[in-house]
Amino acid sequence: MEVTQPNAQGPATAVADDPSPAVSRRLRVITIIATFGGLLFGYDTGVINGALPYMTDDLGLTPVTEGMVTSSLLLGAALGAVVGGRFSDARGRRRTILALAVLFFVGALGCTLAPTTAVMVVARFVLGLAVGGASVTVPVYLAEVSPAERRGALVTRNELMIVSGQLLAFTSNAIIARVGGESGGVWRWMLVIATIPAVVLWFGMLVMPESPRWLASKSRCTDALDVLKQVRSQARAEAELSEVTALAVKEEQEKLGGWQDIKSVPWIRKLMFVGFGIAIVQQITGVNTIMYYGSQILTDAGFASDSALTANIANGVISVLATFVGIWLLGRVPRRPMLMTGQAGTTVALLLIGIFSLVLPSGDPRAFAVLAMTVTFLAFQQGAISPVTWLMLSEIFPMRTRGFGMGVAAVVLWLTNFVIGLVFPSLVSGIGISNTFFLFVVAGIFSLGFVKFYVPETKGRTLETLEAELRARFS
Repeated sequence: MEVTQPNAQGPATAVADDPSPAVSRRLRVITIIATFGGLLFGYDTGVINGALPYMTDDLGLTPVTEGMVTSSLLLGAALGAVVGGRFSDARGRRRTILALAVLFFVGALGCTLAPTTAVMVVARFVLGLAVGGASVTVPVYLAEVSPAERRGALVTRNELMIVSGQLLAFTSNAIIARVGGESGGVWRWMLVIATIPAVVLWFGMLVMPESPRWLASKSRCTDALDVLKQVRSQARAEAELSEVTALAVKEEQEKLGGWQDIKSVPWIRKLMFVGFGIAIVQQITGVNTIMYYGSQILTDAGFASDSALTANIANGVISVLATFVGIWLLGRVPRRPMLMTGQAGTTVALLLIGIFSLVLPSGDPRAFAVLAMTVTFLAFQQGAISPVTWLMLSEIFPMRTRGFGMGVAAVVLWLTNFVIGLVFPSLVSGIGISNTFFLFVVAGIFSLGFVKFYVPETKGRTLETLEAELRARFS
């Protein structure tokens, strides 16, 4: 299935996009509302960091059930990613995000009111369904609404909202812990806050448009043009619709869209393995060990419990600041070198965390050295690896199977996350924190090799032009 590789800039990008202030404002509003899904993603994955120590006595957690409470969300996210991706391809991105808002609300309320560990694990699993669905659907929605030249910046706003949600979780945890002290049930107040953005997301998406590319894939070209005119100039909207509908017709003729393509279409199968690799690369840095167990890592390094919660806010702050830098860089540098730089930086930081934990005596020097390295690690992770990962996964799959393809890749991401979250406490207990981080260093070296040899560049193309290039490359 060979095609001639097109120019890096497709026909639609050749038409200057000079939208009116009202059109630009509409695109900003769509981005803000949709990325409340990212805010919830961040808060619900980050809040366990501070809540876990306080719920241990109330729920009688052991190291094993502690891992179950943390990782049940991740297992739910793996299922939510593929189901959410499939649902968004079949029923639309907007309708999927509305359903996810309801799941976010129900899951957060269930966690807040959980009387036992079993109920908490189930509620966290439900919350995970929403997190996984949002991790797929929100970036795809933003990628399909965004102009090609602004796609990197707008899709990465979702990553900014994810780390902002984590910062909100870290900050509210510290405040609630200091106000509530050791009083029973303080962790319930930490968890219930997540119901508020879920309500905002649901009401906001009621008045947002559907993805124009999804509408075109369902032969609703008039509706697709109406949406494009909301977020583009008239000339650019018409040029882009022509490109999108031509590809939609081609994919309809080839019947693209589903498991059958992965098995029978070689270029899509190869592309899926690239997506799997990108997903695994993001997770085996060990980022979520710091997001989920950051307070405990800092306590082990020498901080008191309350001080560790407060110090952990630094991790949240640097994540937000680094994501701003990442958004700025995505508009100026290619994706692939940015991903490799992030991998190199996180690997060195993890190596130093392991060394400091091994050679420095317990106390302030080790505590602040480890904190400095976790901050450095997150600067590279959130400033380069995470934004490029979610952006590339939203870009590389064919239009008719974009939600499904990203969903399957996200399953791999969340299952990797699940395994790491589940075994991390046991690894630390069994081989020590230094050796645990040395394992992540080895994984980081392999990741660098994979990115160098297998990951394509995606910057500067419309989604349609990029699809043609990838089809030619992997056929």
